[in-house]
Amino acid sequence: MGRGSSIASTTLMFVLASTLGTSAQAQVELTGGLDSRFTDNASKSSRNEQSDLESRVYLKADYASDPGHCNAIFSGTLGYSNWLDGTFDDEAYGEMDFLGDCELADQFYWDVANTLREVTQSSRSSDTPDNRTRKNVFSTGPRYNWRINKSNWLTLSTRYENTSFSEGDTSDTERYLGSAAWNHAFSKTFNGGLSANYSRTEYDTGAEVDVKTVNLTFSRNWASMDVSGAIGVSEIDTKAGRSSQSSDGVVGELTLLRALTSSSDWYLRAAHQLTDRSSNVDFVFENFQFSLEDSITVETTTVSTGLNNRFSNGATLNIELYGSQSDYIDDPEREDRGGMNLRYGRPIAERTTGYLGLGYDYLTYSSDELDERITRVEVGAEHQASRDLSLTAKVGHQNKVSDAPTSEYDENWVLVGLEYRFR
Repeated sequence: MGRGSSIASTTLMFVLASTLGTSAQAQVELTGGLDSRFTDNASKSSRNEQSDLESRVYLKADYASDPGHCNAIFSGTLGYSNWLDGTFDDEAYGEMDFLGDCELADQFYWDVANTLREVTQSSRSSDTPDNRTRKNVFSTGPRYNWRINKSNWLTLSTRYENTSFSEGDTSDTERYLGSAAWNHAFSKTFNGGLSANYSRTEYDTGAEVDVKTVNLTFSRNWASMDVSGAIGVSEIDTKAGRSSQSSDGVVGELTLLRALTSSSDWYLRAAHQLTDRSSNVDFVFENFQFSLEDSITVETTTVSTGLNNRFSNGATLNIELYGSQSDYIDDPEREDRGGMNLRYGRPIAERTTGYLGLGYDYLTYSSDELDERITRVEVGAEHQASRDLSLTAKVGHQNKVSDAPTSEYDENWVLVGLEYRFR
């Protein structure tokens, strides 16, 4: 699926959401926007910086169907970007999340999902349009939930998944998945079980990746805290041409959500997996990036933790710490990434909210013993001009320091925009 197909699929989902909105009680929420961003270093270069003005027009849609035999949730953006001085090509862009299912018979469902995002092709290069590709993951298949008795149930599912990229030399893939999961309710607040999963991924190049995983699963709920996770073993086999490779290890995941007070909460999410670079790990963990230029198979470790707090004066504080490691199985490269994101916002007038955003990323590449540090600062304000019209203005600075001087840059930017919600 190329660039045009990715945009076409986004447009199709917009039409589908609009159709669903007019045929059911639930309605689509549509928001149109316009913004212009001036930057003094559009290509994030270490020398010969070039300024440019990027203008974008976009439409956002959100939809959630009423509960029934068929259910759907959609959120997406479709837009067009123009560069005044031609630093990058003008292009349409889009992103979306679609999740739907239909109950075809008692406890028998058919699931459909689609996620579209822009991702970086090379983690070593700067995040510019020339280093991005549009990644689309579509999946569909049947699922059967068998309620054995009040305490035990079995879930069987199979899925077909297609992953496509719009740019670069990254191969598209087709994935076939099957899973069986047994769950037992030990009490009203504690569930445990066993799951077995198998997937085969076929690359356009002819390479094949097989992953087999067996997990013990659990979930526990308290009045102010929820914990869920899994731990098990996984084996990954790769065949490319005449060569083959196999690796195995312990895998697992953990999610913890805790309400500290009535106005603050804390979360922790972590996962360790054996997978390939066309999987959706980078969608689940937003601060994680695959290097699409390295080997197919990768051992990933990701963790993020954060605090969200709401103050009595209307102010909000969001803090996130994260870390990840990508160990490419058939390549000597290993990438480590860690960082912090902070955002503080508060009302500064009756209809105006101001905010401060800070970010820091630390990256290391083992093969070259290369360290890089990226710092981000952003200050902005949003004014609610009317019930449906909002105005935005913000300024920012980004700096990258690297052991490779040609990768360093400084960028200052200013953005103004408006959004209108259609009713």
